[in-house]
Amino acid sequence: MQHFEPIAFQQTDVTGGFWAEKQKLIRDVTIHAVHDRFADTGRFQAFQCSWTEGSDEPKPHIFWDSDIAKWIESAAYLLQKAPDAALERQIEAVIDRIEQNQWDDGYFNIYFTVAEPEGRFKNRDCHELYCLGHLIEAAVAYYNATGRDRFLKILDRYIDLVIRVFTVERSAAFTTPGHEEIELALFRLYRLRGDKKYLDLAMFFLNERGKHGEGLTSWCNMRYNQSHLPVRQQHTAEGHCVRACYLYSAMADAAKETGDAELFDACKALFDDITQRKMYVTGGIGSSHCGEAFTVPFDLPNDTAYAETCASIALAMFADRMKLLELDGKYADTVELEYYNGILAGLSLDGKAFFYENPLEINLADRTRHTSVNDRDRLPITQRLEVFDCSCCPPNVTRCIASLGGSLYSVDGDRVCVHQFLSNRASFDGLQLEMQTNYPLDGKVRLSVQGGKGKTLCVRVPGWCRKADFSAPYTLQRGYAMIAIPADTFTLDVDFWMAPTFITAHPAVRADAGKAALQYGPLIYCMEGVDNGADLFDLVIDAAAPADIRFDSFFGANTVTLQGTRTANAADAPLYQQTLTPQRARVPVTFVPYYAFANRGESDMAVWFRCQA
Repeated sequence: MQHFEPIAFQQTDVTGGFWAEKQKLIRDVTIHAVHDRFADTGRFQAFQCSWTEGSDEPKPHIFWDSDIAKWIESAAYLLQKAPDAALERQIEAVIDRIEQNQWDDGYFNIYFTVAEPEGRFKNRDCHELYCLGHLIEAAVAYYNATGRDRFLKILDRYIDLVIRVFTVERSAAFTTPGHEEIELALFRLYRLRGDKKYLDLAMFFLNERGKHGEGLTSWCNMRYNQSHLPVRQQHTAEGHCVRACYLYSAMADAAKETGDAELFDACKALFDDITQRKMYVTGGIGSSHCGEAFTVPFDLPNDTAYAETCASIALAMFADRMKLLELDGKYADTVELEYYNGILAGLSLDGKAFFYENPLEINLADRTRHTSVNDRDRLPITQRLEVFDCSCCPPNVTRCIASLGGSLYSVDGDRVCVHQFLSNRASFDGLQLEMQTNYPLDGKVRLSVQGGKGKTLCVRVPGWCRKADFSAPYTLQRGYAMIAIPADTFTLDVDFWMAPTFITAHPAVRADAGKAALQYGPLIYCMEGVDNGADLFDLVIDAAAPADIRFDSFFGANTVTLQGTRTANAADAPLYQQTLTPQRARVPVTFVPYYAFANRGESDMAVWFRCQA
């Protein structure tokens, strides 16, 4: 196990290009859109703890604390980069309400305070510790943004209560959280404060998990909430995907903080199980809405893919932590895949609406196939919504994109590692780095380093890249180019050659048998009916024909046009023909970035398609 330290979000500034535009969208539009929809639905009002049975106020839900906490965390990241008095006032108002309604013993939860005060710490599935975890993460981010610790002190009283109830008295009705998250928050708080009580509580929840027969209910077994085995014995990803990857992220944090090799080995096995057997080509995970869960290896249906946005975020978090334990390009490759595809698909191009689920195929005819009964097949929605009853994804997207700068670099002694490619400036340990690039529009990257003489620059070569040119000598180790920095002023030019690439799936993935997907750089592409007309699924792509690559300002990225064929005179074709070669017409086929699908009205969509060499 290696030990790299991340370069913190506070030490980097995204300066231009693709992700600067996305962060501007979050700041100018999305953070306010999420706030307003949460206000409309009563989430902010609920922190007044004024709801009573029969009142006109919406009844608080068990996870509303976490929705607002993630919004606060997102806003705090924005405040760290630029002042915003209005955002700060909105955050302070929530902190005021938490402080006013905190119980004398430190407890705070908007649902249990007003709806079921006698039920606290009695139902493992009621998200109390999950909500506390998100509040802690919000408080840490807000402290880093403002230097004010009132929020942290409020929550510290709550943490002390949890320590007493769960580890000393053992008086709660359960031992470990039903929905993992607090473990991550406690590790983060430990790194900020250095108080061992946070580390001890996080390790308690990890070490006790899977030892108490918790998690079995009438509708699920203990795999659903990763309670089927002690964590060091878990080597296959099971159950609810977000819970799972939050747990695995905490396991990676624990391995880093304690040097626990057994935890690290479990994390490696879990990561490989996900990425080699249970992950969509877009980075999505969770192939079933039943339990929002992993199923069995290679079960990856496209039209019913759940692929929750939060699950992609959770897997990116797990991968981002694993890169600090082992310098292997597969971890940062997964982070990149998620950000450009699995995560970004959850946000509309105008920044106001979201997908909870992210299918890889939409056939609008499936929505109208039942003509004589009221029942409908359960399929993902085809247009993004501004808010959901369970609206965990919108503020998760905002906090993820706003804090992207924390995923770019890490250091270990004399090694300086470059994991992601976007225009930025960073300063740490006496070094100044500046990156200039149009990535993902092309693969050219210029990296300028000041103060790094004698160190080794470790630059990830993306897994999609088949040829890379470097302006300095290098050796390649596990997906990273190792370059000796010869002087205190050093400039490295890299060209990751981009070309449209066809991807095929493992033969056990039934849904993709005989099909291919298209990748250009870090982006996965899809075709939509809005560009390509009816009978989208009749198209066959000519893999040997040249591609036309063009920047499209609507998408903020390149589109790819390939040549293909479709059935000639399809409207007149018989239902069946005795021929293997029906007449085909040659047509251009336009592909757009997967993250941008469903932004131009309802349309058929497909990531996987038939292809001929």
